[in-house]
Amino acid sequence: MAAGALRTGPLAGELTASLIGRVEARYGLPAGHVLRLWTCRNSPVRHDGGGVRADAEVVFNAAGRGVLAELCGVKPAVLARALPAFAVDDPKISNGLEADLAQARWRAAGTVAGPAAFGCRLCTVRRTGQVTVAVRYLPRWQRVCRRHGRWLLDADADQVPEHLDVRGVPEVAAAQRRWARVARRAVRAAAEPAKVFALAYAVVARWWEQALHWEREEIWPRRLHRVAGGNAGVDLEWWRIVGRDAVIFPEVVAVADALLDPAMAELVWIDSGGKRPRPMGADGAFCGRLGERVGRHWLGPLAGVDYGGPLISWMGAVVRVRRGQDMPPGYADDPWWVRQEHQPATMAGQLRVLGKEKRAPGSGTMWRTVVPPEQRTRISSLIAGAEEQLLQAHGAQKGPTAEVARQLLRSLGHSAGLIEQAWTRTAVAAVNGGVPLEEVARWVDMSPETLREKLRDHRPQYDGD
Repeated sequence: MAAGALRTGPLAGELTASLIGRVEARYGLPAGHVLRLWTCRNSPVRHDGGGVRADAEVVFNAAGRGVLAELCGVKPAVLARALPAFAVDDPKISNGLEADLAQARWRAAGTVAGPAAFGCRLCTVRRTGQVTVAVRYLPRWQRVCRRHGRWLLDADADQVPEHLDVRGVPEVAAAQRRWARVARRAVRAAAEPAKVFALAYAVVARWWEQALHWEREEIWPRRLHRVAGGNAGVDLEWWRIVGRDAVIFPEVVAVADALLDPAMAELVWIDSGGKRPRPMGADGAFCGRLGERVGRHWLGPLAGVDYGGPLISWMGAVVRVRRGQDMPPGYADDPWWVRQEHQPATMAGQLRVLGKEKRAPGSGTMWRTVVPPEQRTRISSLIAGAEEQLLQAHGAQKGPTAEVARQLLRSLGHSAGLIEQAWTRTAVAAVNGGVPLEEVARWVDMSPETLREKLRDHRPQYDGD
């Protein structure tokens, strides 16, 4: 192979390792073959199963960067502008007696230049003529390929698709367009747009977990099923992990915009009592208005009592700054700072946990996740009551035939009523958890229309159409 025989230009924001992979594909070489041009000092990051992660990144010393430029047939200055990791210096290969050798060191992309996502394959083909995967450094506010209606997924997870189809949820692409204006507003407010987004993302991702218990939530379940191709079905738990960032993105942008609004900060000050401090409760004007801005007028009281969450932390910081108070020990001075415990779990981390739980025999993860504890307790109590009634009926079969029949039928009727309540509450919990009503109807051998009518008799538990 003659270096530079086939020019391979980089994509904007592409991982250096991704570019090398495309070089190999262009020359028809097996994966890892080109890396022999460098002395690699360690191994790439891998999944638990042993496969190399798509976000595995490689950095070079000065001599190594020269080799890459020659290999691609591209000037080093061009690579430096396009590849965020190209100029990253690693002392372990840049210094020492062998610094003149072309050396490489593997890193995880997140430790080099931020989160990495799969590039849109259709765009890659259009720009490079190559039918291959590309991985790019992409913050979450740039994950929508508007040309092809795709949400580009994190590249650090194992066995996930590269993208989600969001053509059926135009509000996701609209939110990305809106974010550009919000980012400019953040700059005018002397706030870093990335920090503002991170705080809003933490707030809304926390709502996403709590929304499983929100019986009035309709927007996210509908949006999630569309992202899942029409019906998340029995894979609902998996889809809730993989689809989370795309589904909540419009609300993240809306919350970021609201937190930058001076009028909203003034509501926080008023709710706090101003110069005469008082506890902020569930009926605060700020949380009520925030709920309206994300299309949920009922959300305010729920958000207002989420003590210990990132939203309440931000509100407290706003009040302390207004009063000229110092931050408590352990806090950053920046009100946009997101504490470690408030940072949302990554898709890769959640999928690893899900995989382990599914491999564990008898796992009831989905049930525990979707159904609130008080509902689980009530359903279990109804089933236990029905079982007890049946046992009593079994032991009451002595005496005159008429009396035995009367007692038996009464007990059986009571047990049937308890079982009816138990399955109805279970169906309500399933539908409120996001399982399509048609799917639940098949489980109970009933038409969707009949089931819908039955569930309507059990309001306010059920809020379906």
